[in-house]
Parts: sequence; C-alpha cells; structure tokens
Amino acid sequence: PECRSLLAAFAEGSAALTGCLGRRARPVRLCQGCHGHYRRLLAQYGSIARANSSESHNCAKSILTSDRLQIVVTLSEFFNETWEAANCANCLKNNSEGLSNSTEEFLDLFNKSLTCFEHNLQGQATDLSPNNYTEVCKNCNETYTKLNDLYNHLQRMNRQGGESAHSAHLCIDVEDAMNITRKLWSRTFNCSLPCSDTVPVIAVSSFILFLPIVFYLSSFLHSKQKKRILILPKRIQSNANLVNIQEKYS
Repeated sequence: PECRSLLAAFAEGSAALTGCLGRRARPVRLCQGCHGHYRRLLAQYGSIARANSSESHNCAKSILTSDRLQIVVTLSEFFNETWEAANCANCLKNNSEGLSNSTEEFLDLFNKSLTCFEHNLQGQATDLSPNNYTEVCKNCNETYTKLNDLYNHLQRMNRQGGESAHSAHLCIDVEDAMNITRKLWSRTFNCSLPCSDTVPVIAVSSFILFLPIVFYLSSFLHSKQKKRILILPKRIQSNANLVNIQEKYS
C-alpha cells in the first residue's frame, strides 16, 4: 500500500504537469505557469527514491528499477530535460517558488506593450491600411523601447552568469514574449526604433574624414617652417659681411 500510494501520487503529478505544459505551449508560458507542478513532481519522485526503509517495503527498487522500461524514471528524465531546455531556472527565484523580480518586471512591460498595441488599434481597424500604423509606432514607442532595453540587459547579464550551453539563453517564456513583440513591432506594424548610436557614429565619421585635411595641413606648415629655418642663416651671414665692410672703411 505504501508503494502504491507513492506511485499514484507521482502519476497524478505527472498528469498535472503534462496538462500544464500542453495548455501553455503556445504562447509559451511554461515557466511562469507550471513551476508549481514541476516542484511538486520533484518532491514526489524524491519520496519514491527515499522510500527504502526496509527490505519488505523497498519502494524505490520496486517502482524505479524492477523492470526494463522503468516508466517512472523515464518520465522524470523527460520532465527534467524539458525544464532544463526551457531554462526556467533563469526566470525563477533560487528556491523556484516564484518568478524573479527581473522576470516580473519584463512581463509587466510586455503586457503594457500589448495593451498599448490593442488600444491604439481600436477604432481604426475599419479604415486602417496594412502599412499605416503610425499611431501605434508613435504612442507605443516609449513602452516598447523600455521592453527592448530590459531584454537586452537581461541577455547581457545572463551571458556573464555562466559558461554552460544554456547560458546564452533566457527562459523560454521571456524569449518567446520578446519574439512576439518584435515581430508585431517590425513586421506587422512596420515600426522602427531610432538608433541611439547616431551621434557617436557621425562624430567618428567626421573625425576620420578630417584626418587627411589635418595631415596635409600639418605637412604644409612643417615644410614652410623648415624652409624658413634653412634661409635664415644666409640672411645672418650677409648681414655680418655688410657690418664687416662698413667697419673696414669707417
């Protein structure tokens, strides 16, 4: 009975997590919606693995390794691999009890961006041409810029955090949300962000263009200075000769 109870709890946990993953597969909301189910399933599997207090009730051996298929082990590995591939740990607190502060901030900006898109499209749908979304681009530019900047910041912080194969990615929820928003902004609404590097680029380009002028000007002045230095001793010598002649006939 003890082993059957543990197995039934794991089966119910697996069904709940599978249902959650399936329902939140599109748009992707795995990490934010299923972390509670995943945490409970880990605890249930841990209860099975530790249930080996006596030889007559060795539930761990009976449930996990007594047959060739090892269904419970296979299911557990599948959920662990899925959770790791989704990088859900990057969006959760250390104890996985909830979303991290940065993830909540991102999702809040994401929802505000979608709300802004919808609000500026209402009332214009009947007379809105496919390429005329100027109101969306103008009124939602600030919110979208904040969202895009925060995503880029999270990416940089995440890359600095480790050297593993998954370190280059944020959790799948955040990546999918940003992909959706960027496609709407650039492809559907045909909006664009002003380049923040325009001023530095112009300054550097102007400096490079003026380098030849500065080079030739400095070369010209340098050659003129050398010419004056070479002529000056002749003048001094002729003046000295003139003084000697005057002294001789005076």
